[in-house]
Amino acid sequence: MSMTLAQLEDLEQIRRLKYAYCRCIDMANFGELRELLTEDSSVCYVGGSYRFETAGRDAIIDALSGAFHSEAIAMHHVNHPEIDLVSATEATGTWYLKDWFLDLRNKIITDGSALYRDTYVKRDGAWKIQRATYERIFEIVTPVEQAPNITAHWLAKHGKVLPKAA
Repeated sequence: MSMTLAQLEDLEQIRRLKYAYCRCIDMANFGELRELLTEDSSVCYVGGSYRFETAGRDAIIDALSGAFHSEAIAMHHVNHPEIDLVSATEATGTWYLKDWFLDLRNKIITDGSALYRDTYVKRDGAWKIQRATYERIFEIVTPVEQAPNITAHWLAKHGKVLPKAA
């Protein structure tokens, strides 16, 4: 299958879009994340102990900023992209996710992997995420007796500060 230069550029822009999505979540950069999503975007994340689904860019940003807060440490790593250009303005992508999440408030570590299955649209010359979904391949949730010796913690400085626990 031969691709045009424009199609190859689209593939690279979609890769960069997804990489930025992960970086923005892990670094609580919700202003930039907002620009990566369409106004009518939706998400559905299915884990071993949860199903989170919502629609609308504002609702997504609100939920993510509440989850990736100052008492959390997160790492999302995506690779092995399988991107299909459906048209000049539509694409789909499957990504292998490896993630790790420490919730200091609830004293748990979630370690797992999943397959993201996304839909992208090109609007005003820029690719955006219209729908992001994942379903877990595996998920391990481990209680933490004592917080590890954390020597760097980006979200502590830049994440949303939650109200004191009751």
